Amino acid sequence: MPPALPHGDPPPADGRLPHDALDRARGVPFGVYVHVPFCQTRCGYCDFNTYTATELGPGVSRGAYADTVLRELRLAAQVLGDGDAFGDRVPPVTSIFFGGGTPTLLPAEHLGLLIREVGDAFGLADDVEITTEANPETVTPGYLAKLREVGFTRISIGMQSAVPRVLAVLDRQHRPGRPEEAVREARAAGFQHVNLDLIYGAPYETDADWQTTVDAAIAAGPDHISAYALVVEDGTALARQVASGVVPPPDDDAQADRYVLADELLRAAGYDWYEISNWARTAEGRCRHNELYWTDANWWGLGPGAHSHVSGVRWWNVKHPVRYTALVDSGRSPAAGRETLDEQARFTERVMLGVRRRSGIDLDELPGSVQAVVPQLAGWGLLDQTGLQAGRLVLTQRGRLMADAVVKELLAAA
Repeated sequence: MPPALPHGDPPPADGRLPHDALDRARGVPFGVYVHVPFCQTRCGYCDFNTYTATELGPGVSRGAYADTVLRELRLAAQVLGDGDAFGDRVPPVTSIFFGGGTPTLLPAEHLGLLIREVGDAFGLADDVEITTEANPETVTPGYLAKLREVGFTRISIGMQSAVPRVLAVLDRQHRPGRPEEAVREARAAGFQHVNLDLIYGAPYETDADWQTTVDAAIAAGPDHISAYALVVEDGTALARQVASGVVPPPDDDAQADRYVLADELLRAAGYDWYEISNWARTAEGRCRHNELYWTDANWWGLGPGAHSHVSGVRWWNVKHPVRYTALVDSGRSPAAGRETLDEQARFTERVMLGVRRRSGIDLDELPGSVQAVVPQLAGWGLLDQTGLQAGRLVLTQRGRLMADAVVKELLAAA
């Protein structure tokens, strides 16, 4: 089962936000996330809030899902408008991201309806980025063309590996080579921005397997590649296999080696890292929606289990689609809990997220006690000297491998 939601304060039934949070939202970049909780099958490593038809049972329909989400969207418009013109509360939406689950199990027209309604509610920036995640087996040239017609500008395709036995360990159902075909089909449909998602460190994966995967991803020609270390999450099929000794756990040293190999191969192919797990060929190819998360901007998450953030107020929706549907159908907020971050918590998040980014952290924004540990971290080879000369804390490749330790040192000095 997916992980439990965090604890928090009970949210108001109407979803209203504090007036000071709404006032601080003016001018801050704003995006919308749409969670689609449906999957054809469950991957053994996945702990996302997703459901197969068997797991979901009666009470929720894919065909009616877009209409259900629209009811939460209208609630969001009421909350963020709060009696004012929307432009006075939040700027036009800079990005919309459909994640899951598998959004491409829904008809493209349903996704397009949600895009139009977001635009009607808040307005869309002239250069709005609109992304959907996709399982490569759920898209066809015709479906990709429809996605472009309804407004999508970017697609993120789950590849994970190019090696059949690694895909089998991960319980991935697509055939090897299909993600690369999907990239070509997306290009032909007019997508300028295409991402491939990769996972490294799976049980039994070798260095040669990983190089095969990265080489195949590069050869497919996306302008963005993400690569994540496999994490064994509690409650997943993979966790049960590891606990019972059926498969070995991921090896930290091997994962570090795989990261270095990926970074070097991607850099040689013209991709630059801009976040620890993300590389892009151009600045325009970066995922601007994810940058909202990494830069303490604002977003509203629609759908079961989705998280939202506005001006230091963070909340999360109930997880199960049946309960979510019942709440929005009754006109109530689907939020399960909410918290207001104090300055210390927001500083902690800025450090944790800031060190992961190529742009790093402005040294002048760090307290003197934290700046005092910077020379030591630089002496250990964890900080980029060019960045320091420009007044910014930026990790070296070695520092990226030890990012958690860097954060720990910085926060301990705060």
